[in-house]
Amino acid sequence: MEGIPARARGYVACVALGALLCTLSSLPGAPTPWWAVALLAAVYAAGEQIARRRFAATLHPVLLAGAFLLAPAAAALVPLPGALFSHVEARPFLLRRVWRAAESSLAVWLAARAHGALGGRAAVAGSDLPPAFVPAGAAVLVFCAALALLDGGMLALAEGLPLRAVCQGMFLRSLAPVAVHGLAGLMTAVLWSSPYGPVAALLVLFPMAVSWWVFAQYHRERAAHQATIRALVQAVDLKDGYTRGHSERVGQASMMIGRELGMDDDRIEVLRFAGILHDVGKLGVPTRLLRKDGPLTPEERRVIELHPEYGHEITRGISFLGEARSAILHHHERIDGSGYPYGLAGGQIPESARVVAVADAFDAMTSTRCYSRARPVEAALEELRRCAGSHFDPRMVTALTRVVGRDGWHPVVTAEETRSDVPAPAPAPDDRSEARR
Repeated sequence: MEGIPARARGYVACVALGALLCTLSSLPGAPTPWWAVALLAAVYAAGEQIARRRFAATLHPVLLAGAFLLAPAAAALVPLPGALFSHVEARPFLLRRVWRAAESSLAVWLAARAHGALGGRAAVAGSDLPPAFVPAGAAVLVFCAALALLDGGMLALAEGLPLRAVCQGMFLRSLAPVAVHGLAGLMTAVLWSSPYGPVAALLVLFPMAVSWWVFAQYHRERAAHQATIRALVQAVDLKDGYTRGHSERVGQASMMIGRELGMDDDRIEVLRFAGILHDVGKLGVPTRLLRKDGPLTPEERRVIELHPEYGHEITRGISFLGEARSAILHHHERIDGSGYPYGLAGGQIPESARVVAVADAFDAMTSTRCYSRARPVEAALEELRRCAGSHFDPRMVTALTRVVGRDGWHPVVTAEETRSDVPAPAPAPDDRSEARR
């Protein structure tokens, strides 16, 4: 039981005892269709082995179907075999399996009680769908609330997190997916009680399995995207140590601007990618230029100013970046046309590039580099406002000013920014810092 505090182990024991008492107190004397319990438990156990390993999901439709079909004590037995023998990735294995079994059993018991109290089993048995929705919805709410409260209590005890905030967040995040699972569970229960029988009822789970597979594929693809971006950013950070953490902060500021402008989630994700990867072209710039302490010669400056084009070429084959590649190429263009690499002006500059340009300059001014000392946030915002209309897009500057004024700026503190041996820099960014950004 290493890694689990004693108070959390005690909490597991209490929840397990509560689940056992709830089951045993109502089981004697109640007519129990053991074949139905065994069939649902077998389906749940088999599905858990696949779902947790392949999809990182659980078969809530089967548990909720049990709550809609069976008495509370019988429904509470359905998750036990699957939870006790399910795949667990971290130690202590036994404790985690007991916890999973206890919380699932107790949540199903409570859902079945709520469903039965509202006459849900009679509606399911009569295949009376409109009246069956109300008790089923109440059972789903109880099921979600029970899982959120039980899991929130565990996190509060094991990790010291605030109970109310954790429970509320878990409940709100799980409500929509569990409601969909509840609908599948209700369809399963209604078909089970119909002349078509259990075999037809279990076919409802097939489209659910397909949706899980699609969802898992999406998350695997997203994880691959994140790994690609992390690898590129780490390579840039190793090459140009004084900008370590800069890419993530520019991504953060770009997202803040995008949200303030009311962009949709997909575009905000593109802005995050663009901000994180805006300096990836520095991989093509000689390291001696990036780390040079003295002034840059005109030739060295021209070499550094090639990094947006290098970045565009490096990311050419990464299809999921989309519009982010344009931001990587044009984030050093200026509104008045005096920027690089192509001297675009005004609306010729892609919107994403105008966002990243402001985020990049803001973080450069508020971070300590080998060639510039960090400015206060207000001073950096004032400089952005001064350059709005000539260097930066005024809309982006206004959006950043507004969101930072309201929510503050809480960047990731990097090791390079806290070093005591960083040379004393000049008080403000100059043309050399602009080139190096």
